[in-house]
Amino acid sequence: MKKLFEISLLFFLCLTLCACPYSSAYYLDETSGMNVQDALLGKWTTYMKKPGSSGEEEIYLSLSKKTDTEYHISITGNLNELRPYRVLISDSLTGTAFMSLVDNRQFLNININSRIYIAELKLKDDKLSLLPLAENFTGKMVRNTADLRKSVEVHYKTRVHPLLDDDFCLRNMVKLN
Repeated sequence: MKKLFEISLLFFLCLTLCACPYSSAYYLDETSGMNVQDALLGKWTTYMKKPGSSGEEEIYLSLSKKTDTEYHISITGNLNELRPYRVLISDSLTGTAFMSLVDNRQFLNININSRIYIAELKLKDDKLSLLPLAENFTGKMVRNTADLRKSVEVHYKTRVHPLLDDDFCLRNMVKLN
């Protein structure tokens, strides 16, 4: 019985560790060289499937200008599923972000609670998608900004579909007026 409990606990631990977006101590660039894009500023919304349910919930993403090269970012909605990851302190996630360009792809370096998340940003047909990389996107030990940038470059060049954390992807968001 004790062995079954240990195996169950290890299985749950593995699922928990694999079910979160990639976070790093490093950014893709030391500082942003890209200016804030006015088309991204504002409040965006989308619906996400609730894990373990057939229902959907509305999620809001707000981007505002902090400096010429940095954004304030806020994600609100029913975020109770994030509590086990210890990312959520209040009813919304807030932080800062700046843009990096890697092989002609735009990425946001998002700093929330002193953790840096890397998410590909796509704006197409007035719809915004924020696609965070999965925790296991690289097996390489990332020791600095250059290592992280190289890992992202190699990952996107060697994969038909990049490893994204689908539970945290905000796809096809529409801008609210």
